[in-house]
Amino acid sequence: MNLPLNKAVPCTPFRLVWFSEIQWDFLSTRKQRLLGRFPENWRILFIEPYALGRRHHWIPVKRGRVWVVSVPFLKSVPYRIGRLLDNPLLRLLVSLPGIFMMLFWVTFLGFASSKRIIGLSNVYWGRVAALLPCRFRFYDANDDHLAFPGSPVWLKGYLDTYLSSVQLLFSVSPELTSRFRVPPGVRCIELGNGVEFTHFAFPSQPFPAGLSGVKGPILGYVGAMDWLDTALVSAIARAWPDYSIVLIGPAYEREWWKKQTTLHSMPNVLYVGKVDYAELPAWVQHFDLALMPLLGNELKGVSHPNKLYEYCASGVPVLSMNYCSAVERAKDVVHVASSPEAFVRMVPQALADKHRELRQEFARQHSWDALAASMVQELHNTCQEHSL
Repeated sequence: MNLPLNKAVPCTPFRLVWFSEIQWDFLSTRKQRLLGRFPENWRILFIEPYALGRRHHWIPVKRGRVWVVSVPFLKSVPYRIGRLLDNPLLRLLVSLPGIFMMLFWVTFLGFASSKRIIGLSNVYWGRVAALLPCRFRFYDANDDHLAFPGSPVWLKGYLDTYLSSVQLLFSVSPELTSRFRVPPGVRCIELGNGVEFTHFAFPSQPFPAGLSGVKGPILGYVGAMDWLDTALVSAIARAWPDYSIVLIGPAYEREWWKKQTTLHSMPNVLYVGKVDYAELPAWVQHFDLALMPLLGNELKGVSHPNKLYEYCASGVPVLSMNYCSAVERAKDVVHVASSPEAFVRMVPQALADKHRELRQEFARQHSWDALAASMVQELHNTCQEHSL
């Protein structure tokens, strides 16, 4: 049964506590784009992690209708000390300050009701979130967090514990869904990533000052730097010295750019760093070719890149490595390379692509508005089921 989004059900107004692995203001991801589109009758608390060297919100702040607060937890423990957390008792003791801080803000901000909904994308909170009284729980699977480098052996138990308590699972790809041990009766919804189409499709701000003096054609990449195949980027820069490569986005790894000695030495490579989401379309719209030179590995193979749709909405040609099924499905509008060598060779061919309208129509079919409406509908339906 489809429930109209404005129709009241027994658990309205809705209260949602979301445990996130990404900070709200660090990188624009599906969580911000989805939660920012929830209806007015939703109250949302977004619990973000601590990360060394970044801005934090120790006192809650509002982002639209979403409360955001930083709470340090297990993932925040430095690696050398973190190895000690293989001891369950020590892990519990280290967890307690974060748990108490979380409970304080949950209570203070009015999210302590047992009628709340618990959402989770930060696996480290899995066992705690599985114990919190609530109407129901769901998991938002945007990555295979067990495949991240350095993930501790005990993290799988945290994920399995949480999954055993959920009634609903959202996943960005069928490949990712297949990796989970989901109990019978849990509804699994494939809810990929998308784009704020009008934000990227229509002419934006003037030519970015950061591109002044950059010689064309401009080959650009936008996204987290940690997944970039830097060897491939270096090969492109060497093969096409008259083209400029512009890299835009933050890195999870501290001082990532300082460690890229090869890229540093190349005169046609420019690292811009993080650009505010509001300004991002102006940069992408001035690319001559948008690049997706990402590593093909266990982690990225189950992903669903929203940059694919942002690039296409901007109308610029796109060249990508064939690293996930979402890219494979876009091959009618995107140039897809099967190897790094093919990627380098295909740059001129991709630059010459004039099918702007086809790319934009493809992107239009993946709007955040539609995805957010689908998520809200599924949450409404599940809430109604658990109100009977």
